Amino acid sequence: MAAMAPGGSGSGGGVNPFLSDSDEDDDEVAATEERRAILRLGAGSGLDPGSAGSLSPQDPVASGSTARPGLPGEASAAAVALGGAGETPARLSIDAIAAQLLRDQYLLTALELHTELLESGRELPRLRDYFSNPGNFERQSGTPPGMGAPGVPGAAGVGGVGGAGGREPSTTSGGGQLNRAGSISTLDSLDFARYSDDGNRETDEKVAVLEFELRKAKETIQALRANLTKAAEHEVPLQERKNYKSSPEIQEPIKPLEKRALNFLVNEFLLKNNYKLTSITFSDENDDQDFELWDDVGLNIPKPPDLLQLYRDFGNHQVTGKDLVDVASGVEEDELEALTPIIGSLPPTLETPQPAENSILVQKLEDKISLLNSEKWSLMEQIRRLKSEMDFLKNEHFAIPEVCDSVQPSLDQLSHKDSEDGGQHPVVNSSDKGKNTDIHLSIPDEVDSTIPKENSPNLFPRREREGLPPSSPSSKTTVHFDKPNRKLSPAFHQALLSFCRMSADSRLGYEVSRIADSEKSVMLMLGRCLPHIVPNVLLAKREELIPLILCTACLHPEPKERDQLLHILFNLIKRPDDEQRQMILTGCVAFARHVGPTRVEAELLPQCWEQINHKYPERRLLVAESCGALAPYLPKEIRSSLVLSMLQQMLMEDKADLVREAVIKSLGIIMGYIDDPDKYQQGFELLLSALGDPSERVVSATHQVFLPAYAAWTTELGNLQSHLILTLLNKIEKLLREGEHGLDEHKLHMYLSALQSLIPSLFALVLQNAPFSSKAKLHGEVPQIEVTRFPRPMSPLQDVSTIIGSREQLAVLLQLYDYQLEQEGTTGWESLLWVVNQLLPQLIEIVGKINVTSTACVHEFSRFFWRLCRTFGKIFTNTKVKPQFQEILRLSEENIDSSAGNGVLTKATVPIYATGVLTCYIQEEDRKLLVGFLEDVMTLLSLSHAPLDSLKASFVELGANPAYHELLLTVLWYGVVHTSALVRCTAARMFELTLRGMSEALVDKRVAPALVTLSSDPEFSVRIATIPAFGTIMETVIQRELLERVKMQLASFLEDPQYQDQHSLHTEIIKTFGRVGPNAEPRFRDEFVIPHLHKLALVNNLQIVDSKRLDIATHLFEAYSALSCCFISEDLMVNHFLPGLRCLRTDMEHLSPEHEVILSSMIKECEQKVENKTVQEPQGSMSIAASLVSEDTKTKFLNKMGQLTTSGAMLANVFQRKK
Repeated sequence: MAAMAPGGSGSGGGVNPFLSDSDEDDDEVAATEERRAILRLGAGSGLDPGSAGSLSPQDPVASGSTARPGLPGEASAAAVALGGAGETPARLSIDAIAAQLLRDQYLLTALELHTELLESGRELPRLRDYFSNPGNFERQSGTPPGMGAPGVPGAAGVGGVGGAGGREPSTTSGGGQLNRAGSISTLDSLDFARYSDDGNRETDEKVAVLEFELRKAKETIQALRANLTKAAEHEVPLQERKNYKSSPEIQEPIKPLEKRALNFLVNEFLLKNNYKLTSITFSDENDDQDFELWDDVGLNIPKPPDLLQLYRDFGNHQVTGKDLVDVASGVEEDELEALTPIIGSLPPTLETPQPAENSILVQKLEDKISLLNSEKWSLMEQIRRLKSEMDFLKNEHFAIPEVCDSVQPSLDQLSHKDSEDGGQHPVVNSSDKGKNTDIHLSIPDEVDSTIPKENSPNLFPRREREGLPPSSPSSKTTVHFDKPNRKLSPAFHQALLSFCRMSADSRLGYEVSRIADSEKSVMLMLGRCLPHIVPNVLLAKREELIPLILCTACLHPEPKERDQLLHILFNLIKRPDDEQRQMILTGCVAFARHVGPTRVEAELLPQCWEQINHKYPERRLLVAESCGALAPYLPKEIRSSLVLSMLQQMLMEDKADLVREAVIKSLGIIMGYIDDPDKYQQGFELLLSALGDPSERVVSATHQVFLPAYAAWTTELGNLQSHLILTLLNKIEKLLREGEHGLDEHKLHMYLSALQSLIPSLFALVLQNAPFSSKAKLHGEVPQIEVTRFPRPMSPLQDVSTIIGSREQLAVLLQLYDYQLEQEGTTGWESLLWVVNQLLPQLIEIVGKINVTSTACVHEFSRFFWRLCRTFGKIFTNTKVKPQFQEILRLSEENIDSSAGNGVLTKATVPIYATGVLTCYIQEEDRKLLVGFLEDVMTLLSLSHAPLDSLKASFVELGANPAYHELLLTVLWYGVVHTSALVRCTAARMFELTLRGMSEALVDKRVAPALVTLSSDPEFSVRIATIPAFGTIMETVIQRELLERVKMQLASFLEDPQYQDQHSLHTEIIKTFGRVGPNAEPRFRDEFVIPHLHKLALVNNLQIVDSKRLDIATHLFEAYSALSCCFISEDLMVNHFLPGLRCLRTDMEHLSPEHEVILSSMIKECEQKVENKTVQEPQGSMSIAASLVSEDTKTKFLNKMGQLTTSGAMLANVFQRKK
């Protein structure tokens, strides 16, 4: 039951849980005394309790409250109504009693009277209207009569309100607001049906009760919102808010309360300006807020003006800078606390304000408190700064300039003013070799006269503290000022100089008026001024401030100011470009070198951590680059923990490729400085994540920076051979085992490319651990390293000379390396023996498991072996690598019928050995070895009737490099002149693979003669094998004479009677026509391919053997399907293409009905094309008159087009044909 106490400290007749026992006893005594006084008043005025003039038991008010004592309000009202003693009083009406209770603010008593009247069925309109009006229960500022001071009787609690029901009024403080109390039986919980005599209630009574309940609930909500508002306002500490105010470029984070208020105002602005759709969208995005009700914002304050009014009123507000003054004395803490006014010490007249002035006075007091608090903080900040400057001055020796002694009165006057303002001049003592020297202050009267009166107490101490030039105590600088020969009084001088317009009151004026005379003073001044300078500098020129900010941040004595300056540095440019980031990084490195690892960790790293999730990728890029640039200057524990974790988080979470690329480079730098072996596994996991990144930029950075740096660390730990390389090899083997049905070529490329990037590190390890490493001394002439000795590295970190230390050292080691391999062998050379006995056998075993038809896999392994052999050198390749491959391949004619030998030759070992090992060196003996190997493989595979996939893969890989075309033709010519038809047939099929990319000169001089020779071979199989190669020439060559020769050769195959029954020849020709037809020369296609396909289709209709007929028909169907996409003239379509399709449909009707349906649709489509051309042809021949009409129409159309003003999109629609 929400109730209002009648007094400022009043209490009800029931038990108040907020009062102690002694307080309750005091209230009962006060209530008893008050009742006795009322009875005496009634007796003195002739009012007998039992007389007719008193409230009789029959009175409804009395009968309704027989168990409680009389109310003082009722007694006083009765006494007033009697008018005097001895008169017979008239009977008081209930309405008059209710009016008196409401007038005297005895609301609980009036409420109980209203309740009892409702229970008895006699509702009083006055009370009903009062309690049903919500405005009567809003926050009130008045003080009802009888509530003045604690000693007044009316201030005591009104007894009898609780009664038997135990209802309890809650106390309110100065507002008169009804608050809910935890009573037992109140109007909130009253069941009128249970307590009423007749049990009948009217509807309006229920509504009144529900409205009262609703008002109380809203009051509770408002009270909770007020508490939340107060809590939200105190979220940010005062010092932090002060930092925000002193640094305009640092945006204070918005509070939830402010956000809701601004949301309400923005939505209101959108609705007023008819942005309804935007308002709806805005409301949907803020579905937790009710934009219909301002109270939903949660502020217990009036609604502010709308946005337009706030904008218009903004210019009327002037934010004046606080007057900062310098004092030369310390202030005790208790003195500072005394500056803050205490509300309890206000004059008595302010304690009980009038209702109309209460809110204004409270607002003034709050403003005064805020002003004094800000002044207090300002003074404390000045004291702190002055103490630091005084400590600095005590450590140095200063000499005070002695001017003249005639200005002592002015000095005394200034001292007197300083003492009045609470300032005290410190006595500065300096000691020199045990002798104490007192520094005396003397100021000329001219200086005194030039100082404005109001500024003299502040400027003098500042001169005393800072204006003393450094010099030894023995040498004193004397400053003389010319005195005017006048007799004007100092006061007149001072008044006269006051007309000089000088501004020392503002912040800028204060900075201008003082001249820094030491490094520390300059740093302090820069620390104060830079936060105000930076926001006013153009964004494009802000990098010019970087040196100033860095120097100040390095030398400033205050940690908070340094932190603020570094924050400004990292937020200097909204989206810094590459050059600006490089400038900031350069500054950060210079800062780190100057201040040391401790301050780098404490001051620079937090700035990086704050921006790790910044919305702009340029800022996150700056963080990633900073981690790498600062790595050498950080404590080693931080490098391997915090910085590594930051980079790991950015690598896993950042979506920008550029940021992840920078992260990878910084990780590489970290790997170069980390020395905690426990982080090895974490680094390996990061390496795998980086290698599997979807961005090519990130993967490239991994190979260039991260992987070499990690390999160097792994080498130091002794894990390069035992863990890193072996783990990657095991992952490749696992991929091959799991990829029987589908190999993940992307992962294979990832692991194999990582192994390839580790080859330089592996070779460097072999050199550094060689038996001759201790003999490698630089003396005399150093041999030169051949330019082509090593493959070109992807980055300087993969250069073997960089890993070793220098190119000269590498040259010496290489000379000893070659000599060791040739003369002394590998005994005791553990690192090289591991390569020979473990790495190479495992790699060759892996190569044998690769699918030879996978061109990408063959190419990857081929490049790996090529780099491995080139890095380890020719001697190693000839003595260690080639023998292991040759042992496995066993190229001898004894293995022709051996299944084991045949099996190895069909695997990917052949193309990888040929293209990865035998092509490393290009001397004549190396080329002969490659030619001999390919000839042997071609011979063995042909004679054993084995698949030619391995040989084809070798030719494709070698044919991609024009340098090997002559060599491949040499191998093929060996096959052309071979005695075995099987070898000649294989050579004929290989020509097709070598022709792509080959020069026309080679085709004309070497390929065509060989093919012509094979086309007249005694064996039909050899002739047929040349047909695909002839087709490829037709597809790739444009030389007319050569094309005619090929055309004649193919015509002989088709027209020579000896080939009429060669089913395989016809099949091969049809397949070749279908493959090369769409890409061949149009005239060759129109005059040769399509007519001969028509003839073959006619001949096939007469084929008796169904299997052969279906085979030819199937190949014809594929050829016609490919050619149907080409442009075919009408004559060719009518005479050859359509008849050939109809013949083919005839075959398919009997042999393959599913193909017959497709052919029917193809025929129909071709016939429609012919019909459309026929219909359009008459339109092409117009008469002269029609031509003239057309010209006239065109002229009119162009004129209309010139008048059009439609957009380009609409204009484009003019030319669209109606469908």
